[in-house]
Amino acid sequence: MVDMDCESSPDLSWDNHVDRSILLPFDRLQRWIHCICLVTFDIELGQAIEKVYPPHIKLTEKEKTTICYVSFPDSNSGCMGDTQFHFRTRFSLKKLSSCVYSDYNDECLSPLQADPSYSYGFVYFRQVKDRSARRGYFQKSLVLLTALPFVNLFSYIVSVIAPSYFDSNENVLMTACKDIDQWPAPTPGSKLNLRLLGFYFQIHIPHRNDDFNSSPTSESSRFLPSPTNLSMINGIQPSFIIPSIYDFNIFRCFLPILSHIQLLWELVLTCEPIIVMGPTPDISCEMVQSLVSIIWPLKYSSDFRPFFTIHDSEFKEYTKKCQSPPPVILGVTNPFFAKTLQHWPHIVRISEYTPPSPSKTSEAKILKGKNIKTLECKPGLYTRYKPFLVKDRGILKKLFKGVELRRPHEVQSALMRRYFKDLTHSFVIPLERYLASLMPLQRDISPFKAPPVIPPFNPDDFLKTLETSGPHLTTGIKGDWPGLYRKFFRSPNFSAWYESRTQEVGQKLKAIHIETISNADLVKGIKDKAEIEVVDLILTMKDKLKTVDNEKLPVNKECIGKIQSQLNDIINSLPQDLHDILRK
Repeated sequence: MVDMDCESSPDLSWDNHVDRSILLPFDRLQRWIHCICLVTFDIELGQAIEKVYPPHIKLTEKEKTTICYVSFPDSNSGCMGDTQFHFRTRFSLKKLSSCVYSDYNDECLSPLQADPSYSYGFVYFRQVKDRSARRGYFQKSLVLLTALPFVNLFSYIVSVIAPSYFDSNENVLMTACKDIDQWPAPTPGSKLNLRLLGFYFQIHIPHRNDDFNSSPTSESSRFLPSPTNLSMINGIQPSFIIPSIYDFNIFRCFLPILSHIQLLWELVLTCEPIIVMGPTPDISCEMVQSLVSIIWPLKYSSDFRPFFTIHDSEFKEYTKKCQSPPPVILGVTNPFFAKTLQHWPHIVRISEYTPPSPSKTSEAKILKGKNIKTLECKPGLYTRYKPFLVKDRGILKKLFKGVELRRPHEVQSALMRRYFKDLTHSFVIPLERYLASLMPLQRDISPFKAPPVIPPFNPDDFLKTLETSGPHLTTGIKGDWPGLYRKFFRSPNFSAWYESRTQEVGQKLKAIHIETISNADLVKGIKDKAEIEVVDLILTMKDKLKTVDNEKLPVNKECIGKIQSQLNDIINSLPQDLHDILRK
């Protein structure tokens, strides 16, 4: 349950051997979502949480306030009818996330890991005229809270649940919670079948080993059947495949600023501060999410807010003019931000999605506005950033040709995804190659010494390798690649990548060290050792075997068997009075 500590809560680690009889109702729900909230507008109180499902979930007052403010569009948006968007906020479900998502995070791709410091909210907002209401409008949002960044999946799930609730009754929400509680655990590398309100959906969660071997598909929820069109076929509810659990239609998002996609890639890669100003929250959040995704499979490791309002707790922190803007991407709709954030170095101004003519698209230029009037009126990219790389005309020619031919968006998006993936791949491969060169030789790993550690990353040594093995050789793109790497080294993206990779390398070295131990003749090696040294070796070997389990080191059972056999032989070589003690 949510209010329990990890030590006292039921085992929610999703292991195949878990005794499911100890799980309480809705415990499995927490593997996917935290809760569903109904937020309504009270004429006296403003936005307020009406109900929470399941009912036992408790939210703090700060969490309630945050949810209320970001679950309604800004008043200027004029969103009539139904509007869908999502937000990301800095309130955590740490107690839950640390227990539930540990195994999942170990197996999934880094961009899809659950961050215990942030939560996502997926919103379905309805505003319609209602003469019976004091303000003359019915205004309510259904919000699904989760720690999982499955943007496309949960956007679609909300679009299934919310209309059923608005058009029926609250029993729909309890039914939805019960259905989600029966879903299989989100297991990377598996195809999962999910049942929700009588319909069936199939999804695939990529495994971490899918890095560079697969890229997110370009299809988004707008290409899936609308929930209102889901109907029974011969009395049987149909099953639908959701092609991507996390991806938006990036071509539609970037179409107004298509000429600048490579520059945007540099900005996102190096964690430059970016403001996205959109007319409605759905447009701004799709653009922010698309920006974050263009460095796939690198994880964007700085903060980003698909929908940010003046009521956010970080508003003052992010809008101070006396300091440089922080490395964050904010999606906003309130015109107030045009004045408050005009000092930010990079601003993407977008309007409603309207496909421009090919000629206008190809001629789009970077705007360098000097006053607020320009920012308020003209859509485009505002920046004084000087790119490190020469613009790749080849990809732009293909995309513009697709606009002329009215090529389907999903095809254009797939083309863009492949381009960004290959570009990021080419950027990361030299880093991976250099990191591999720091690995010690296996012959230098001794079973009687501590496992080695890799030396620190030396930027100057790395930059010397670029001339013979840099990205320009695989991409064909010229420019100041060393300068781009230097900027990347100062960004949170590099820090997160390096920390993750050194942790993986450290585990690999520990595994190799244990394999070396298993192949050594330890019994022969202790012949000249004092008894206390032999006992110390036994205790060290036992600790290493525990490390294999605790850190899930990639060591096969044969190696473990060899070490345990040698341990028994070593223990038998000691006096009888030590046997029982050392075998515990």
